[in-house]
Amino acid sequence: MNLIKSTSTYSIFVIISRVLGYVRDVLIAIFLGSGPIADAFFVAFRIPNTFRRLFSEGTFNSAFVPSYMTELDKGKENARRFANNIFNSLILSLLFIIVIVEIFMPIFVFLIAPGFTESSDKLGLTINLTRITFPFLLFVSLSSFFGAILNSYNKFAIASAAPIILNIFLILTLFFANYLNDDLVFYLSYAVTIAGFVQLIFLIFFTRKYFFPKLNLKIIFDQRLKFFFKKLIPSIFSSGITQINILVGTIIASFQASAVSYLYYADRIYQINLAIAGIAIGTVLLPNLSKYVEQKNSKKINTIQNKSLELSLFLCLPATFALLISSEQITSALFGYGSFDILSVKNSANALFYFAIGLPAFALIKVFSSFIFARHNTRIPFIYSVYSVIINISISLYFFSDIGFIIIPIATTISSWFNAIILFFYLIKKKYFAIISISYLILIKILFSSILTSFLFYNLLNYFSDFLVYESKYKLLTIITIVAITFLIYMLISIFTKAFKLSDIKIKY
Repeated sequence: MNLIKSTSTYSIFVIISRVLGYVRDVLIAIFLGSGPIADAFFVAFRIPNTFRRLFSEGTFNSAFVPSYMTELDKGKENARRFANNIFNSLILSLLFIIVIVEIFMPIFVFLIAPGFTESSDKLGLTINLTRITFPFLLFVSLSSFFGAILNSYNKFAIASAAPIILNIFLILTLFFANYLNDDLVFYLSYAVTIAGFVQLIFLIFFTRKYFFPKLNLKIIFDQRLKFFFKKLIPSIFSSGITQINILVGTIIASFQASAVSYLYYADRIYQINLAIAGIAIGTVLLPNLSKYVEQKNSKKINTIQNKSLELSLFLCLPATFALLISSEQITSALFGYGSFDILSVKNSANALFYFAIGLPAFALIKVFSSFIFARHNTRIPFIYSVYSVIINISISLYFFSDIGFIIIPIATTISSWFNAIILFFYLIKKKYFAIISISYLILIKILFSSILTSFLFYNLLNYFSDFLVYESKYKLLTIITIVAITFLIYMLISIFTKAFKLSDIKIKY
């Protein structure tokens, strides 16, 4: 495996998906804005979207891939039986969950958005929309299963391309927004579930070479299956800690009008970089790292882990500085249209600023957790994630009444940095990871390159400031041009300082 090439392949489709997701969100911002209908849809969409991120962005991988690789070493038939057993157990358990939640949906929505009880219309709409979107859970979870099989064979393109389907369905629905009027949110909700089904069929088709499921209600609860689920439950919590913290924030934010929408749009912006700097790298490195751990190849383990850390910080540090410098300009350029007014831009930009401070931590959690997951250990990341969520909830609840929704990104960032730091010290203590001397030097060069590029980025923003005001027709084109120029400068500086070497592209790990 070539870490950079595989990450690039994964990232290309992630970027396409996020760009389409941006188009989708711009259309939603134009037609729904940040009012009560938007809040209701975002809660209904947040739930399946959170599960999508939890399952498809590394969580299911972290529990499944190491176990599947172990079975694959014993023979393809062993791996097939193991995978089929997992597939059937997933179907039964997920169907049970969906039926229970659908029956008790009013209670479920109250737990997710308790602040909506102040408006019976808003609460009723959210319940109806969530009933429509919730079956997406079944399809996205099974999609993650097939994606994990593809990833086990170092086939990352198809699994990373699958989420594009959801965005295409939602965009097509939004094109008819003027004709759908008040029914738009219902059609969007149906589009979510239908897209999930199509995505599942898409992945089954491309996985059939390696595995084709056989439906069997007789599940064999052997040691392998028990061990898998013993890892999966804590893995869902630990690998998806950022999403869980955001979901907690959504629950608390539901007590403030439009706050759910502000957080949603801020989340959409920084998630673009996180998908590449954290999720893509964590997903790509796991199959080979699991193999080397199984083989006890310490040299390969050390190399791939250090390169993963370098690549993650190389991608997320300049993005962090850029978001801190230009949170308002970027938010305005991306979403400041139609019903999304200046106040909405400022509130979302404030949330984005504080999320940006935590961006390196969000990425490091993904990477450090993968180091531990490769060793069949999901317990430690789970325990640390529990601590993180407790810190997040405590800070958010204590300060929410005084400073409002902005405490949510602040609390998420503080708790995530805590999580990243204790994961790092655990890895050092257990001697699972050690930063080699050359990596120290490269990390310093990455920081220097990022700071120098950020200074140039700041000056470009000032120079073109007239084109970046809310009323400007050219603000999106301007911000895209500035970011493209800055990225090119960053790459040139990085090559000059040797923070990034072109020769690394050809190295296989």
